[in-house]
Amino acid sequence: MPLHRPRVAAATFLLSLLAAAGAQAQYVWIEPNGTRQYSDRPPPPGTPASRILKAPGRAVLPSAPAEETGSNASPAAKPAPTLAERDAAYRERVKARSEQERKDEEAARKGRALAERCETARQNQATLASGTRIAQYGADGERRYLSDEERAERMARASRALQECR
Repeated sequence: MPLHRPRVAAATFLLSLLAAAGAQAQYVWIEPNGTRQYSDRPPPPGTPASRILKAPGRAVLPSAPAEETGSNASPAAKPAPTLAERDAAYRERVKARSEQERKDEEAARKGRALAERCETARQNQATLASGTRIAQYGADGERRYLSDEERAERMARASRALQECR
């Protein structure tokens, strides 16, 4: 009896493999919405034969019919790029990357300059709006105070400068 157990186990294993092979999807077709459907049952009635990719007794068809890809002729296989072509493409990518980095740095520099101008304009506007007397020293070293007209004109300039900051 002990000699038959391995044979029985092997026979059971082989039968389970054969049963599992029959349970695999035997039909493959493309649904009207474009999805691929796998089933052990045939596609629904009315499915065109050009959309059935695999069926029992039929050879496996290409992955998508020509009408799906939009062309009737198969595209010619593109040869692998040569070393020179790959090198040229690499150099082009490096050049594009460095150009982009330069543009990004320039934009960051302009942004920092604008932020600095905006901060100065805010400080000027706050000083002018505070109502304190503002003195200026002329070329001769004499101190003179801003008039109300000069204060209003400088306040308008600060407001115009702050328009860029928004």
